[in-house]
Amino acid sequence: MARSPFSREIPPTAGLPPRWRDLPPFIAAAPEQGDLARRAANFLGVDALQIECSGTASLVVALTAMHRLSGRRVVIVPAYTCPLVALAVAHCGLELRLCDLAPGSIDFDATELERLCDRDTLALVPTHLAGRVADIDTALACARRVGAFVIEDAAQALGARRHGRAVGLDGDAGFFSLAVGKGLTTFEGGILVARDAKLREEFARTSRRIAPQKMKWELQRSLQLLGYHLFYRPSLLGIAYGSPLRRALRHGDLIGAVGDDFGPTIPLHQLGRWRQSVAARAFERLPAFLDDGAARAQQRKSRLQDIHSIKVIDDPPDAHGTWPFLLLQLPSETLRDRMLQRLWGEGLGINRLFIHALPDYDYLRAVVGEHEVPNARAFAATTLTISNSPWLGDGDFAAICEALKG
Repeated sequence: MARSPFSREIPPTAGLPPRWRDLPPFIAAAPEQGDLARRAANFLGVDALQIECSGTASLVVALTAMHRLSGRRVVIVPAYTCPLVALAVAHCGLELRLCDLAPGSIDFDATELERLCDRDTLALVPTHLAGRVADIDTALACARRVGAFVIEDAAQALGARRHGRAVGLDGDAGFFSLAVGKGLTTFEGGILVARDAKLREEFARTSRRIAPQKMKWELQRSLQLLGYHLFYRPSLLGIAYGSPLRRALRHGDLIGAVGDDFGPTIPLHQLGRWRQSVAARAFERLPAFLDDGAARAQQRKSRLQDIHSIKVIDDPPDAHGTWPFLLLQLPSETLRDRMLQRLWGEGLGINRLFIHALPDYDYLRAVVGEHEVPNARAFAATTLTISNSPWLGDGDFAAICEALKG
């Protein structure tokens, strides 16, 4: 792993490459206020939505508003998902329940989900993990039986479609992330949608109440967005991403290597109009970028499926996800770890999604508690990701495939 920080580095996900022309002057940002929301609404096919400071903040707003409307307290989430989901539930003072995954799947285990739902269930949060399209119908059926809400976690799936329409629209609410690496970015940002007009109004009221303007946070995020525009290119990512990754791997800090080391505080503030303007300008490039990524992923998925014992996590029929990376499941943890030892840290965009199932993060124990979730633990132990960045050339991908064959 003794690579120069100036070596060529492929990002672990396919973020939309920034353009300097996306950056309007600060003084010219005001007329574009609202453009991001309008463009996002048109893209998703909804009448209205709201912009939040992160995907996590979007979930906090949704849960806070739903709790205010129903008084219920239980939120059911997949046992393998982003730790920020668990932290968001804890932030709202609600009770977290984990549902194991179906074997080898990103979906809820249907039998366990049915058992977990009761009259105190506030919301179920099925997750379109890694841009793949999740089973929403099972969650909807369970939720309707007990009168609960369904919130689609589409943080990694802006642009994914199910039955011909955008994911995030079949549940009562859905949210998307505009963080780095998620495609379109404001460095940190979120999109929150609601199917029902009354619920949408409650979301807007809740956001105004709990997410005020905070100039310190907005200045920090604006500077980070400028840094993203500077460093998000193969020639400089070794400085901003590659060197910290390899340092974490040398020290055995796997959680730090993938960025799972989240603090307990969730920033809640309004996303500033300048950053919204940056994303609004970049939005026109997003559809073509997603189409190119889908075509590239389909080609590479076919090659990976020819490798014995490799399973590429894919979409169900009549669904088309986004492809920030390809999520692979290997037959065993031993084989997966051997592949990571050869490839992780080599600048080829190899990574892990989340290091653990939620009960296995030490810093989440007070929030999550002890749970038996064997399928989620097996999924965490046997998966890795390959970047779908356009900067990962065919030669690099061929080298990855050869390593996986060995």
